[in-house]
Amino acid sequence: MEAPTQEKSTAEKLGYASDARVLIINADDFGMCHDENEATIEGLGAGIFTSSTILTTCPWFEEAANFARANPAADLGVHLTLTSEWPSYKWGPVMGRNAVPSIADARGYLWPDVPEVYANDRLDEAEEELRAQIDRALAAGIDVTHIDSHMGPLHLRADYHEIYWRLAREYRLPIRMTPRSFMRRMGFDAILDGLDRDGILYPDNFLAHPARKLEETEKFWTDSIRALRPGVSELYAHPALARAELRGCANDADQREADFRFFTSERARRLVKDEGVELIGYRKLRDAMRAAGPRS
Repeated sequence: MEAPTQEKSTAEKLGYASDARVLIINADDFGMCHDENEATIEGLGAGIFTSSTILTTCPWFEEAANFARANPAADLGVHLTLTSEWPSYKWGPVMGRNAVPSIADARGYLWPDVPEVYANDRLDEAEEELRAQIDRALAAGIDVTHIDSHMGPLHLRADYHEIYWRLAREYRLPIRMTPRSFMRRMGFDAILDGLDRDGILYPDNFLAHPARKLEETEKFWTDSIRALRPGVSELYAHPALARAELRGCANDADQREADFRFFTSERARRLVKDEGVELIGYRKLRDAMRAAGPRS
């Protein structure tokens, strides 16, 4: 009997050796506020961030869009958003509450957390809004390279993951995804097999970081990069400057700035080089997907 064929990693599909360690470093929450935008722009230019995802729902979206139009080679995706988590800084659906009433509260803001999304959102309205968020980015002149999920609701329930899958297939975009082993444990085999059948690419490994102490920032990221497994990995951070604006928005302002300082430091760049890790953005995955054409 023949041994089962070993499925190729995303890195191998992109032409890398089976033992290559390839890394995407994504800056989440671009567009949230000016302090987030300024750090993200600097991180993409002078730091080692290789991609970023934009909150099209937020008031500072236009600043991110201006950057995208002026820098068409920038690797920018859409941070698909069904939540508005901060108590004193809120945003609503790009379609407006009247068009998608189930996904917003009585004041017109997106629900503050994932359990409330699952308890209240109608799936058809959630999908309509998420499609509108991608369309808003495209209409603004952003060459969208990928999509991911703000706070993760599209990762954690099969019916939401199916929306994610449909959007990736429709727009021919790669996605952030939890590891294949996690998908199998969650019983998402049909979704995983469908993504593969449709030629949707996603990182082999995803580094979701836990809460940690501020003073452990450099050690945490250094250990994470040193421990990278073969394949394409993604790690994400929320680079920002902890000034008055951000402190009025987010209770993790100091951690956001600490992450920004690390990923714009020479020691981070040296670490990646010393570890033999190759940095790429999501554009490489998107271009490979589109070159291959639709599968179904």
